Amino acid sequence: MRTIEYRVALLVAVLTSAPVLLTAAAAGAEPQAIAGTVSGNVQKVGFRAMILKQAIEYNLAGSARNNPDGTVQFSLQGDRNRIDRAVMAIRNGTRRSSNVNVSTSPASVEPNLNTFTVIAWTSTSRHITNPYDLVFTLRADDQTMSKKEAKDVWYEILKETLKGEDLKKLEGDDDE
Repeated sequence: MRTIEYRVALLVAVLTSAPVLLTAAAAGAEPQAIAGTVSGNVQKVGFRAMILKQAIEYNLAGSARNNPDGTVQFSLQGDRNRIDRAVMAIRNGTRRSSNVNVSTSPASVEPNLNTFTVIAWTSTSRHITNPYDLVFTLRADDQTMSKKEAKDVWYEILKETLKGEDLKKLEGDDDE
């Protein structure tokens, strides 16, 4: 069953003969969710920061955390195609990761989830050992961003989240 927004957008397109871009909600697409685990050399190499940048780029909700066994656990929720693109990037890993193995499975959609959170983030390269939760709030416009724009948003999240000496360590450094 198509939504009213879809019908209105379709009617406008027919009447104006102009192309119309529909959001997933207007097109009737239901958000999807996955849970994933990444093994290999994926801790202390900027892996969760990379997953956060994918969430920012594709406007996806979810979370990422390190597990005591050396794996990274993550979840992604949103448009299926965007999730697939983010998972492809996760499979490619970071410059410093190796032997990356990603397994995913379907997960339940949390209807009110509107953030992506990296839990207890630290940075080996910046010598930041105090754990911080880095939180990205989904954009209302639901547009995909460029990699550079996503990195800029990620850096702003760091600047808003880090405190004291950790914030000073961030100045002039954006290598993760």
